[in-house]
Amino acid sequence: MELIAQSLEGLGIWTLSWGNLVMWAIAFVLMYLAIKKGVEPLLLIPISFGVFAANFPMTGLTNEGGLFYIFYHYGIANELIPPLIFLGLGAMTDFGPVIANPKTLLLGAAAQLGVYAAFFTALILGFSIAEAATIGIIGGADGPTSIYLSANLAPHLMGAVSVAAYSYMALVPIIIPPIARLFTTKKEREMMMTQMRPVSKNERIIFPLLASIIIILLVPTSAPLIAMFMLGNLFMESGVVERLTTVSREALMNIITIILGVGVGSTMSAANFLNQKTLFIFVLGVVAFACATAGGVLIAKLMNIFCKSKVNPLIGAAGVSAVPMAARVVHNMGMQENPQNYLLMHAMGPNVAGVIGTAVAAGAFILAIK
Repeated sequence: MELIAQSLEGLGIWTLSWGNLVMWAIAFVLMYLAIKKGVEPLLLIPISFGVFAANFPMTGLTNEGGLFYIFYHYGIANELIPPLIFLGLGAMTDFGPVIANPKTLLLGAAAQLGVYAAFFTALILGFSIAEAATIGIIGGADGPTSIYLSANLAPHLMGAVSVAAYSYMALVPIIIPPIARLFTTKKEREMMMTQMRPVSKNERIIFPLLASIIIILLVPTSAPLIAMFMLGNLFMESGVVERLTTVSREALMNIITIILGVGVGSTMSAANFLNQKTLFIFVLGVVAFACATAGGVLIAKLMNIFCKSKVNPLIGAAGVSAVPMAARVVHNMGMQENPQNYLLMHAMGPNVAGVIGTAVAAGAFILAIK
């Protein structure tokens, strides 16, 4: 009887809390959004299952030595996985639009206004400077960078920040259009841009090298992300390492996406997630995203005052680094106003620049705070 009693006491059901049940409900909602609504399924399915499994009591999954602990500690906390994701992203990124029209880099930089708007708002609300920086980076709409920065500055916020970043990336088609319309006129949205010049292969090979020199010398702490991003792009543009390019884009990305998602989800225990800070993070994430979109559009309008070659202000909204979704949304908006208006490649310039800008912003935060 004593042995039976001990066995019954060892059942996890006796230590299951209401917080665990709430986190299960959140996990099921994330699964529903990923499976039924197509909201970033590649990340939200492993994240949601990580949340689900991490909230079983007495499993040891998240304790030192446990499986999820290993995923998180050796893959994310040690800053391995986010740079590897940037390697894959680099192998899929075309810098041609940025090279052909370098001023679009300014639009990607302008979109970082959302990052700093949310950062200062979070400080006012009482978050620590490290927490505020981690929340602000959501405005860049860049999941890997959000994870990288939170691992460095505020690991306890990683789950909420990651889910917010990926959720808002998926909501780009809903968030961008009303803000872009608010700050532009119909005439501006109808504006057609001239065709970009062809970009030579030599330019494409030199760009990742030159960009690495400039960015890493200015912000050394951005090196893990920028170096891997540019290496992946060099794989693709060199044309002589197709196997490495394919592995970076496909097999490697798929493997690390699973580990990343489960590792991030495992940080979302009831104790870490169910608090007032989480609600503020999601609200401030919307503020950051909205300000980033508005900042890109307004800077594009300002550029048109001084530049002879005008740009459609809509492409400034693509400065958030949700590649290539933001560029597609902007292109579709332009087509709705003028069926002959083809903005996709023009919008890819600030879109790609936004990825670089967000990585630089993260590096700057780490340099200033750590």
